[in-house]
Amino acid sequence: MGFKEDLLEKSLHDFYKQQTSNSSSISQFLLLAFADRRELQLLHFWLFLGIYLAARLGNGLIITTIACDHHLHTPMYFFLLNLSLLDLGSISTTLPKAMANSLWENTDISYNGCAAQLFFFAFLLSAEFYLPTILSYDHYVAICEPLHYRTLLGSRACFHMAAAAWGTGFLHALVHTANAFSLPLCQGNALDQFFCEIPQILKLCCSHSYFRKLGLLAVSVCVSFGCFVFILVSYMEIFRAVLRIPSEQGRHKAFSMCLPHLAVVSLFLSTAVFAYLKPSSISSPSLDLVVSFLYSVVPPAVNPLIYSMRNQELKNALKKLMCG
Repeated sequence: MGFKEDLLEKSLHDFYKQQTSNSSSISQFLLLAFADRRELQLLHFWLFLGIYLAARLGNGLIITTIACDHHLHTPMYFFLLNLSLLDLGSISTTLPKAMANSLWENTDISYNGCAAQLFFFAFLLSAEFYLPTILSYDHYVAICEPLHYRTLLGSRACFHMAAAAWGTGFLHALVHTANAFSLPLCQGNALDQFFCEIPQILKLCCSHSYFRKLGLLAVSVCVSFGCFVFILVSYMEIFRAVLRIPSEQGRHKAFSMCLPHLAVVSLFLSTAVFAYLKPSSISSPSLDLVVSFLYSVVPPAVNPLIYSMRNQELKNALKKLMCG
């Protein structure tokens, strides 16, 4: 019995050593191509280029307008400036590499490049979700507690909340990146995604890492769900207060400010949670591409439209900036 136990232990040790060796020998990953035909690849390149330039232009105009117009140096626009910076960073982490792959017919990404892309995407996307949570609090105080607005949202409180969003996103990304790339990889190096994403890296990990992966994902889902509940409760209170406003114009202004924000947050959270927690039985490369596109590309591209086209004060400041 002792000989058999020693032999079994040695076999398990050799297996783990071999899998770890396989993980450390991976020098690059293979990203998923959007199409096999050259014409479709070029079509994807031009489509992504248009989306990317529109997102850069929209977020860049918001950042410049808020920074240059002192009338917009208020808590809401301070948080909006931070959100635009995060949108600009997150879409710049994924789309340029996807465009280069479509243009040059190359799906390779280095091991270090994949780790860096995953870290910055997780960092910026996490902070990008915490900022709408703060914005919902800003809207709540502005509509439900207007007399205490300057007290509750002073310059120091705004700075601390923004710093907390950036810092929490950084820690979240650091933990998940360290976890994903410290696990032994046993399932090759092909990713069913157009960028390095945590669920796709975890798919390549060995099966004995299941509980470690599940624990971190559970923590992330709980934090995200807590933020969403906070946003939902804030807007329920806002809608209750708005319905008591006697002026129809005032109700319309409040609803037009809050409803698009709530719609984008709901789209972002639902698609992100689905991407991370969907069962493997319904997983497919095409479905993964659509879902990841909805939470990684759509919010940074449409946020400038939602926050600028429906905001007369911001539009007036933008016109003044462009004319002056």
